Amino acid sequence: MSKITFPSPAVDPGSSESLRLSHRHRSFSTLRAISALVLREMSTTNGRSAGGYLWAIAEPVAGIVLLTLVFSLVLAKPPIGTNFPIFYATGMVPFMFYMSISTKVAQSIQYSKTLLAYPAVTFMDALLARMIMNAITQLLVAYLIFAAILFFQHTRTDPQAEGIALSLFLAFCFGAAVGVMNCFLNEAFPWWQQVWAILNRPLFLVSCVLFVYDDIPTPAADYLWYNPLVHIVGQMRKSFYPSYAGDYVSPAYVLGVALLVYALGLALLIRYHRDLQNS
Repeated sequence: MSKITFPSPAVDPGSSESLRLSHRHRSFSTLRAISALVLREMSTTNGRSAGGYLWAIAEPVAGIVLLTLVFSLVLAKPPIGTNFPIFYATGMVPFMFYMSISTKVAQSIQYSKTLLAYPAVTFMDALLARMIMNAITQLLVAYLIFAAILFFQHTRTDPQAEGIALSLFLAFCFGAAVGVMNCFLNEAFPWWQQVWAILNRPLFLVSCVLFVYDDIPTPAADYLWYNPLVHIVGQMRKSFYPSYAGDYVSPAYVLGVALLVYALGLALLIRYHRDLQNS
């Protein structure tokens, strides 16, 4: 006796069930695309072995350690505390965190332009992949630098994990926002990369990496306050030095600027990304 089968009911493309299945399928596709892009960047940028990625972490660590030793020989006593390596690291680590995220995210479309021709890969996948990849790398760099200094040096500091995490989070948000905006500007205006490189040259000096905001004279301090990196570095130093008040630090200001720049950059990319990909 043959088995009787009944056809499954057709799903209306406009029904809530159809939309739910479509959303679930897109979520899985996005996750796979981002994972593939992260693995691609690890293999192409840092080599096809685990040692290649370790070198990507060791290189900035070695650079910061070398600069710390050089500056510690030139400047005998830091503005805060008694140990120059930890003072310099508390400024350089969040600064490099921002620089790495903003630079890499700004190159997202250019780096993945050939893959964006496939419908399964969107420009948002490329942006998120670069944000995730470089955030993980910089977190490892920050951990290794601080752990090494605290282990080998008598810093007389009291690190607060919550404050350190807040500083790195602010650096990530601001770096991602600037990167998204520059991602559009780099593709829309090829000359913008050279202009931005020129504008970035004095950034190290005006972000309070080698000094503290409190030592700046009043007229200049009023202008430097609007630099979000001053707040990010100040938050990091507040988290290490209990005696440092850092009353000027405003996480809300940094997040507000980051949200505004990110929203504007994302709106421009949504509007013009197809034109930029085809140009």
